[in-house]
Amino acid sequence: MSIHEDARKMKLVAPYLAASASEARDRALSLIGVSLSAHAKDIYTANNIDMAKAEDAGISSSVLKRLKFDEHKLASVLDGLRMLRDLPDPLGHITLHRQLDEGLVLTRLTCPIGVIGVIFEARPDAMIQIASLCIKSGNCAILKGGKETTHTNEVVFNLIKDAAKEAGLPEGCLLQATSHSEIDELLECHEDVDLIIPRGSNAFVRYIMDHTKIPVMGHSDGICHIFVDESADQDMALKIIADAKTQYTAACNAVETLLIHRNIAKEFLPKLYKHLSDNGVTLKGDFQTRGIIPVEAIGKEGCIEYLDLIASVKVVDDINEAIDHINRFGSHHTDSIITSDSESVRVFNQLVDSAGVYHNCSTRFSDGFRYGFGAEVGISTSKIHARGPVGLEGLLTYKYTLEGSGQIVGDYADGKKSFNFKDLD
Repeated sequence: MSIHEDARKMKLVAPYLAASASEARDRALSLIGVSLSAHAKDIYTANNIDMAKAEDAGISSSVLKRLKFDEHKLASVLDGLRMLRDLPDPLGHITLHRQLDEGLVLTRLTCPIGVIGVIFEARPDAMIQIASLCIKSGNCAILKGGKETTHTNEVVFNLIKDAAKEAGLPEGCLLQATSHSEIDELLECHEDVDLIIPRGSNAFVRYIMDHTKIPVMGHSDGICHIFVDESADQDMALKIIADAKTQYTAACNAVETLLIHRNIAKEFLPKLYKHLSDNGVTLKGDFQTRGIIPVEAIGKEGCIEYLDLIASVKVVDDINEAIDHINRFGSHHTDSIITSDSESVRVFNQLVDSAGVYHNCSTRFSDGFRYGFGAEVGISTSKIHARGPVGLEGLLTYKYTLEGSGQIVGDYADGKKSFNFKDLD
């Protein structure tokens, strides 16, 4: 059966998943956790096969770190499943309740988007996070993981699908696409798929956007900045920068560019150079930076997303130059200021145009689990619909219900009746 046919069937299943009891969706999440734990050895065995093939293919160390699924990652996804299960049901919340006239009441209710296609990078834990969020939010999902984790994804998806079925959710609410050719086929399903969420490189996301009529939500690069202001606690800054660069180098919320206020550059840059060198990080600098510390020049490509133990350093005259640099060269993902000056915080928060704007903390906090969402389907840098880590709320839309008692528009157009707007409790 083709993706077209599966998506058409899924479109018919979607209303039934949306109407499913919250208890059934939460039970599915519990059963997924139980099943993953019970079959951990099967998952590790499949992952070892994927890892061996990736190493033979010369995959970079940063990508290999994403591919690995071990006890630590299993424990993390199990924590996320429990957190997500315990969150309130996001469906059916009343966000507007208004009387238009006597006996004519308008209600706005949260509901799922419907059928979501998610194409994600080679991370087995992403399969679990995305599927569980779709289940909790009542969305049907077509899932396509990276080819580098083919064996792991197959084992994990089958466990998730069986758990959803055992919990009583509609059959066919989850589908795994396994071949690369199915991506283009999925992009053609504009009549049956309501949203595409791509997770991958800038070029990949752009390809998705250019080859589908389906709305696309996602981000491309993760060029995150930390600006060290002149009033910064320098020891704090060193600690935060090291975490943001080295805690998980391959993540899209790892810091890539460091902006240093000119007034502290001569004092701070040598400290930064030693601290990051001790943590295995290589720095590249602009002309002013290279006049203070012995680093190679930033390449012609400028400040980019390295996804490696490399960071760009640039000296800026003041906070305004830092903000202008972030807004022009950043990816509007997550950017942080290290400062002790409250006015600098206010200006930075107000003027930096990013999904996450932080003060005195690591950019690595930009994550659905760390926001208390339980998990995320990805980070959105767009401004329409969802922005930042996309959890349950980002997978919802709403619909209006209107309860009447025989009213017709003609009576209001002719002046026989008039609206009497009144918000209800």
